Amino acid sequence: MKRLRNWDNKTWLSSKKYINSFNVFLKSKINFNKDLQILDIGCGRANIISALQKKYKFKKKPIGIDVVKNGNIKKNIFFKKINALKYLKKTNKKFDLILIKQTIHFFNKNEIKALLSQAKSRLNNKGQILILALKTRNNKIPCFKKMKILLNKSLKKDETILAIVKKNLKKSKESYFKYNVNISTKKYSKMINDRYISCLLPMNQKVLKLGIDEINNKFGNLIKFEDVLKCVSYRK
Repeated sequence: MKRLRNWDNKTWLSSKKYINSFNVFLKSKINFNKDLQILDIGCGRANIISALQKKYKFKKKPIGIDVVKNGNIKKNIFFKKINALKYLKKTNKKFDLILIKQTIHFFNKNEIKALLSQAKSRLNNKGQILILALKTRNNKIPCFKKMKILLNKSLKKDETILAIVKKNLKKSKESYFKYNVNISTKKYSKMINDRYISCLLPMNQKVLKLGIDEINNKFGNLIKFEDVLKCVSYRK
């Protein structure tokens, strides 16, 4: 399968407004200080931890890991192109925050159990693991017909994954991050064409084009919806 490369490339997920809003959400859970050590698993272009580093100027730069290395990864963090399990097994570093945002679904069940076990062992005292995934019920992401079918299939898988997460992270808590998206239909159509979400990866260009036509006919010039993530938080 193709790698997901454009989820944080010129989308609302890469906008300054979204990143600021998400980092306010993180601040409600984390006591940020200069000594905090952060690991972002599946960091993409590292927009989130880069913004945190810029604001808080941590003594030790956040570490972002991903299996994809894009050309415009932020420079004020440490980036490693590596599988998360391999990294956690070989590193001796400890972290105050391990962030797994919208990437847990790329691991199979056994990998998730191993990932969580390794992540817990890499936490400092009172360190936290935050795992975020799309809200699985009544999700509002704008879709064309075939995209909706594949997205719903993916969300059902996410329900199973989150059940595994909660079973392996005893006394974890749930919360939600909500962001109001206002985006032009033209820009959203480009995001679809760039396959910004994993359910679009298997589709060929002909299917995408038909889907974009459907989106253009379904919506006006502006698309508005609430992007909601479920957050499972665990504290050591």
